[in-house]
Amino acid sequence: MDNLLDNYAPMIVVMGMVLGLIGLIGWVYLTRLRIKHGYPLDGAWGQAIYPKSNDEAMERIKLLSQENAALKAEMGAVKDRLANVERIVTDSSHQLTQEIESLRLTKN
Repeated sequence: MDNLLDNYAPMIVVMGMVLGLIGLIGWVYLTRLRIKHGYPLDGAWGQAIYPKSNDEAMERIKLLSQENAALKAEMGAVKDRLANVERIVTDSSHQLTQEIESLRLTKN
């Protein structure tokens, strides 16, 4: 048993070092990708290291909030239009014809 461990000990140590090196290279590469794509970096306990709250981040939040409000308004308009289309599709054709004729009469 001792002879077997003596034979494989250098290989076990080398494999451990290789796995450690692969883990270190992977961690560095992951951090590089996070920086490149603008993701916040985390500390050892999960706290955000970067970006700190600065003017650029606040401006980005303001722009995203404005875009979100515009998209919500557009979504409301689309829902209203969809409700009208659903009403037209589900109503009987006779009632639809009467509504169209009443609209034509009010225009003239």
